[in-house]
Amino acid sequence: MPEPEGVIHQLYMERQLPPKVAEVARTQGEDPDRTSLMIEELRDMIYEKGECIPHRIDDDYLIKFLRARFWNVHHAYNLMVRYYAFRESNPEFYENVNPMALRSLGDDDIISISPYRDQEGRRVICFKFGKWRPSKIPIVDLFRATMLLLEVGSLEPQSQVLGGIGIMDLEGLTLNHAWNLTPAVAQKMLALLATSMPLRTSQIHIVNQGWVFDTAFQIFKPLLTDKMRQRLFFHGTDRASLHKYIDPEALPERYGGTKPEYPYTYWLEHLSRDEKVVDELQQLGYVSDPLLED
Repeated sequence: MPEPEGVIHQLYMERQLPPKVAEVARTQGEDPDRTSLMIEELRDMIYEKGECIPHRIDDDYLIKFLRARFWNVHHAYNLMVRYYAFRESNPEFYENVNPMALRSLGDDDIISISPYRDQEGRRVICFKFGKWRPSKIPIVDLFRATMLLLEVGSLEPQSQVLGGIGIMDLEGLTLNHAWNLTPAVAQKMLALLATSMPLRTSQIHIVNQGWVFDTAFQIFKPLLTDKMRQRLFFHGTDRASLHKYIDPEALPERYGGTKPEYPYTYWLEHLSRDEKVVDELQQLGYVSDPLLED
């Protein structure tokens, strides 16, 4: 699929942060004079406690855990332990998974990720759950695609600092969808979006929700901490409400924005050609041969 002219679906992997993002990083506790010391402290903690065996312990890898927990070494370590425990408990989300095999989620317009950032510099991911057909696409594929996006996003230094934004579009949600949201599924969703990945989900915006969502949300409520609740915003069909948090310049037209929408497939095809990304995904257990399909 040819990439639209003038639109670039790619990661920005430069270690040096843009000035505005570097300033945000400083407010989060990132101090260039202490970075090496805190990385070494986290590395020593991994060796001494032995509660997980990371597949990497180089500086770049450890930094993303530290950034995800605002440079609190103990919290970064606990996040790493949860991350590897989650992986060990859910190997079906990544082991022998070919990222290109997940392209149906883009073809069916269930997931899309914008090549544009919001006014704060954050990535915006849209999940249109009402378009998901459980009889066609198993729920495990939704988890696989979400985990893949978060793994890849966590490689991007700017996203490590700023986090990302999720838009949960619930137009067309039915009881058939709700029946798939068991407490076990809800726990795994929260683990991915809030507690067990080295990339913060800064905000989650719920749009086009109806009475079915109210029923399904009862499963999630007991699992939410106060901090998680503070990241949730409910807008219904009120686009002006959504625009208070995300500038229309960063949104597709369906949400009152100015941008066209591009399928998830564009990201998959671009990332499959990025050697650094492919190498990291292989280390994580993904299959990359062949990544592209004819």
